[in-house]
Amino acid sequence: MAFTLAELATVIGADLHCAPGDDAQRTITGCARLEDAGPNEVSFLANPKYASQLETTDAAAVILSPNVECDGKTLLTAKDPYFAFRKAMVELHGWRKHPDVTDGPISTMAVIDPTVKLGEGTVVHPYAVISAGVELGKNCVVYPHTFIGPDCKIGDDCILYPNVVVYDGCVLGNRVILHAGTVLGQDGFGYATREGQHHKVPQTGNVVVEDDVEMGANCAVDRATLGSTIIAAGTKFSDAVTIGHGSHVGKHNLFVGQVGLAGSVNTGDYVAMGGKVGVAGHLNIGSHVQLAATSGVMNDIPDGETWGGAPAMPLSQAKRVHLHSIRLPNLVARIKKIERDLEQSRSDDDGSTDQS
Repeated sequence: MAFTLAELATVIGADLHCAPGDDAQRTITGCARLEDAGPNEVSFLANPKYASQLETTDAAAVILSPNVECDGKTLLTAKDPYFAFRKAMVELHGWRKHPDVTDGPISTMAVIDPTVKLGEGTVVHPYAVISAGVELGKNCVVYPHTFIGPDCKIGDDCILYPNVVVYDGCVLGNRVILHAGTVLGQDGFGYATREGQHHKVPQTGNVVVEDDVEMGANCAVDRATLGSTIIAAGTKFSDAVTIGHGSHVGKHNLFVGQVGLAGSVNTGDYVAMGGKVGVAGHLNIGSHVQLAATSGVMNDIPDGETWGGAPAMPLSQAKRVHLHSIRLPNLVARIKKIERDLEQSRSDDDGSTDQS
């Protein structure tokens, strides 16, 4: 869709400040980065380190916060510029359009058990396999080579991209998105070790994914040994996130790529974990906790704290430890010099004693 600047400002909840000679009726057809934007596109500035690009951008307008000054440019100011830009993206570009099924909406090349219940508007692509007892809600999209195991329950408006695997008995809420290669409900890493041998423990639980969860490519969520591994409503995973069996991930968590939780970890709501964070098993991570990238968590963390480092500790302490580690080569060199000087002093003292 296209909007005038004035219309777009109203739609995204921003205040329009036209540069001298500019026109609030200029047509806007899309969004682009500051360095790429043309005269009919809008861009945004959320990070101050890119402020220098404001002077050279050809964007029709820039979405930014009210406290940023930029003379000679048409601005759309908003308290949360990135969220306003998100609204502009939705209005101007919309969402990914799913390809039609040539012999659809339910492809004759899909393998669907006769007992499967499909909601109105659901689309199933070729080579998908849907097992006995499965229930899919309305307006779902199941891409090629996806496998849904027996007795799974999947809500409305879900999207399962190619090569997704949902093992038997798993439950998905409404508006769940699973990107390519993601697996839910594989056996948890459960073994009883006796006399050096590892004996598999049956994994009889399942995985429950609540409403509005999105998982990136190649994520893996283990089924519980008993009960359920739970991913609560609104949580978002990047790629290659791994969740151990019996864990409970709270509402609106945000996990960046390669985060890994061991088994039986509980996280509160609104937890954010940077890339490659690892959490040991049977720990409790409080609500509103933030973990810096590559943190190695080995202790419970109370609500609202920010930790980092490996092993993880409060971030202020982790920064000090990191700064000291940077100074280690110089400290080692100084200690070696002190040792040499001390040894030399002792040699000098011994020589003086011998002469006397």
